[in-house]
Amino acid sequence: MKNVGDGTRILNFLVDGFLVFLLSYAAFKYWNFYVVYWHFKTINFWWFVGLVLFVYYSFFEIIWARTPGKWISSSKVVDLNGKKPTVLQIFGRSLLRLIVIDFFFNAFWGKPLHDKLTSTEVVEA
Repeated sequence: MKNVGDGTRILNFLVDGFLVFLLSYAAFKYWNFYVVYWHFKTINFWWFVGLVLFVYYSFFEIIWARTPGKWISSSKVVDLNGKKPTVLQIFGRSLLRLIVIDFFFNAFWGKPLHDKLTSTEVVEA
């Protein structure tokens, strides 16, 4: 198993980030329809982004250990033993992604915070 490089991680981030943004925007517009016509409470767009981000990564990584971005780059998530991560590890990864400075830890540890704290890594598939 060979760990992926920074270029692959950036590609994964761009593809998945774009899809998360589109899904968040669609959910936000759907919610705003109910705000206007049924007087639901207004919710900030960034709450939708956080929720969709958590659900998106959790769903794809629990079922397939890869997201659409990882499919494109032929990579997957594994634990330190090379096996599929547990559901708890995936939930931890998804929660830690909500921390804005997550990827800055790559400079210190050689891997992002969500990989370091959950004992996972992204490798070539």
